[in-house]
Amino acid sequence: MAFDTTIAGGTIVDGSGKARYEADIGITDGVIAAIGDLSRAETARTIDATGHVVAPGFIDMHSHSDRTLIDDRNAESKVYQGVTTEVVGNCSYSPFPVGPLGPSAITRSHLSKVEWTWTDHDGYAEFLESDGISLNVANQVGHTALRAAAGLLDNRAPTADELAVMCRLAAESVEQGSFSFTTGLTLPPGSYAATEELIEITRAIAPYEGAFYASHARLWADSHVNAVEETIEIGEAAGVPVQYSHMAIIDSRVFDTPEVMIEPIERARSRGLDVTYDMYPYIAGGTHLSQMVPEWLQDGGVDMMLERLRTPDTRRRAVADLRKGWFRGLPWEWDTIIISHVQSEANHDIVGKSVERIAEERNDDPAEVYLQLIDEEDNNVGCVAVNRREDNIRYFMAQPYAMFGSDGSAISPTGIYGDDKPHPRFYGCYPRILGRYVREQPAVLSLEEAIYKAAGFPAERMGFKDRGLLKEGCAADIVVFDPDTVIDNATFDDPHRYSDGMPHVLVNGEPVILNGAHTGARPGKVLRRGESSCAYLLH
Repeated sequence: MAFDTTIAGGTIVDGSGKARYEADIGITDGVIAAIGDLSRAETARTIDATGHVVAPGFIDMHSHSDRTLIDDRNAESKVYQGVTTEVVGNCSYSPFPVGPLGPSAITRSHLSKVEWTWTDHDGYAEFLESDGISLNVANQVGHTALRAAAGLLDNRAPTADELAVMCRLAAESVEQGSFSFTTGLTLPPGSYAATEELIEITRAIAPYEGAFYASHARLWADSHVNAVEETIEIGEAAGVPVQYSHMAIIDSRVFDTPEVMIEPIERARSRGLDVTYDMYPYIAGGTHLSQMVPEWLQDGGVDMMLERLRTPDTRRRAVADLRKGWFRGLPWEWDTIIISHVQSEANHDIVGKSVERIAEERNDDPAEVYLQLIDEEDNNVGCVAVNRREDNIRYFMAQPYAMFGSDGSAISPTGIYGDDKPHPRFYGCYPRILGRYVREQPAVLSLEEAIYKAAGFPAERMGFKDRGLLKEGCAADIVVFDPDTVIDNATFDDPHRYSDGMPHVLVNGEPVILNGAHTGARPGKVLRRGESSCAYLLH
């Protein structure tokens, strides 16, 4: 038997959670053709994996690369950390459908100059595949995109016709290959939606095999448990599985009770509902500044928000409301909110500084400065917010319902986002897990458990029957790493740093990272729900 590529001499951790073993892997036409002793087989290329772990490529269950891949097809920050499939369209933001208002309502960034020519899932998929991508992409359809397509950006319930439009477009997106419906319920206009609106849209995708509901939940002050319960209520009422996004406690007043977030999940699972969650291993989150301003300020969309900020009376009201706290009452800690992105040259010097420091430099009030930045940057200003605790991260990671999702984007140090200071999860999420939560003591997970949560478990949720595992017949999405040295190097001060200890990454059998360097290959595919390569697996 002859192979295109043989990965020889490695220790296989196959993604199922089962014990590791020694074997070679033979790859032909992008598929794992054989696993065993292949020392006598002919092969066009041999990758020496001696002393290394060979595992299925990681499936990033919570990614926001749908926009960054428009400009950075090589997906460097993700493939260098072993990600071979990105699950995108999270937190309600998908780049489709595009309705009569056009794409401006959902683009979110002015850095990219690429024209959006698509209106639906198929058009976006065709756009990505037209010039190639270095990893696989699995799309979800977002609630904000649906509301924008229905012309519903203001703070009100949809009319019957608007709800029908959203339901139809959600179903069409899933019909075309999207895997789920996602919401972002602390993010206007999603936060304007009542639970019943979300149930009705979720019901529209329920007839499609494997479709599920994924939610960035209503994590307001004093409502962490309610956020989990509403997410479960929506899935249960619609009759679909549930994925709770980026599990965390962000209210310091309830840091000591992480178990209350898990109890509703366990109760729902005991009733037969398939509920899981994703998480990332950092004590800080990342978002746009506008996520944390009062909802009334954002009513009607970005242009209306900026108009209110530029009107003295509403500006004063916004400052007064902002001082009361964020997410309806969480206390501000201005020194923990670090600016990660601006669009203007005039404000480039504030990237990496806290709101508190900027306020000191401007000799102004932090709440006023916070709104100044949104105004000056036309809402294109991002931040990192330190708002989690390490012991809770370890607790949530250890639970059997947890899988991993970076909540980051695929970017390049030399690309259009290279001057930003993004969250280090963009570059380091998975090596951080393997180095700091598996190898370092006290370990949270065994190596087998970690690889299952990074590959096999997300594949089950997504319904990939030929990805997430190393077995004959599976797509050859494979990562080779050194378990003794793998570690993240990206920090909040210096985020554009690749990780160590991950020399080889293959996507659909083709090396994308070889001997620690990007090959320039773009063998990725847009994966579609319902294709022959996918079949939903209940676990």
